[in-house]
Amino acid sequence: MKKLSFSSLLLLGVIAAILFSSSAYVIDETEQVIITEFGKAVGKPINSNPQVNEAGLHFKKPFVQSVNRIEKRVMEWDGPATEMPTRDKLYITVDNFARWRIADPQKYFESLRDQRTGLSRLDDAIGGATRSVIAKHDLIEVIRSDKSRKSTLPDDLIETGIPSNLPSIRYGRQVLDVEILAAAKNKATLWGIELIDVRFKRINYKAGVIDKIYDRMRTERQQIASKYISEGEGEAAKIKGKTEKELLEIQSKAYRQEQEIKGKADAEATQIYAIAYNSSAKAADFYQFLKTLDTYEKTIDKDTTTVFTTDSDLFRLLKKVEKPTNENTVKPTP
Repeated sequence: MKKLSFSSLLLLGVIAAILFSSSAYVIDETEQVIITEFGKAVGKPINSNPQVNEAGLHFKKPFVQSVNRIEKRVMEWDGPATEMPTRDKLYITVDNFARWRIADPQKYFESLRDQRTGLSRLDDAIGGATRSVIAKHDLIEVIRSDKSRKSTLPDDLIETGIPSNLPSIRYGRQVLDVEILAAAKNKATLWGIELIDVRFKRINYKAGVIDKIYDRMRTERQQIASKYISEGEGEAAKIKGKTEKELLEIQSKAYRQEQEIKGKADAEATQIYAIAYNSSAKAADFYQFLKTLDTYEKTIDKDTTTVFTTDSDLFRLLKKVEKPTNENTVKPTP
């Protein structure tokens, strides 16, 4: 009897342990639980809520109810790189990543069931939103992080108003991130998922796109070089003009000094001549004789033909030369 009683107690203990292990479950701080009964989410007897978020020991109906554990922490999505065209018909390969978490566990469980399905749906949602946003913008919007980085041209080149063929940037990659997040977030909400952030991780260019980028870089550098060449030519013209101006000022000043010195010398020479030739009548006649000969030398050469009257005062020396009265010679006749 005692042996039977011990066996019964042992059996009851085993049954109680099985029932306890089948009905009791522990929730970790990093997870939340959905209780299902025959595959369908059911509520707790108290609040009819099938999701349990409080960490600790909990109980359920043994055998008929199951515990489905769902991650509570922020999770990573890293989708495959996808080739897509931009608005200016240039193909690029875009690789982006996202952070997400399960905001509504019941809706998530009923629509997706597991994390692998959730990641697959995010591939579709984020991939589709990325293709749609990239197709609405030019390549330059994807390359540059924000619109404040308008170009690599120096500020002084932009301020000079030199025409630029560089495309303008209206948004930038950061704005595109926000657009992709907003477009994919609405779809993710239908599955109980909160999409926290979406970012570009890598952008690869095809051969034709790389050539386009190199052409743009060459254009930028050519504009910078043209700007500096123009500035150098302008400075050279300024220096040359300043040098010519200074040279003209020096020449003008030297010519003025020359004329002043020459005028002063002529005045002094004239004064000396006047004093010398006015000292006597003979000196005055001699001065007039020399000046007349000097005039002949400047106006007459061997090929000169002259016609003059008999009373011409200029050529009076060619008609006759009067000797001094104190010499006993006969005056020549014409």
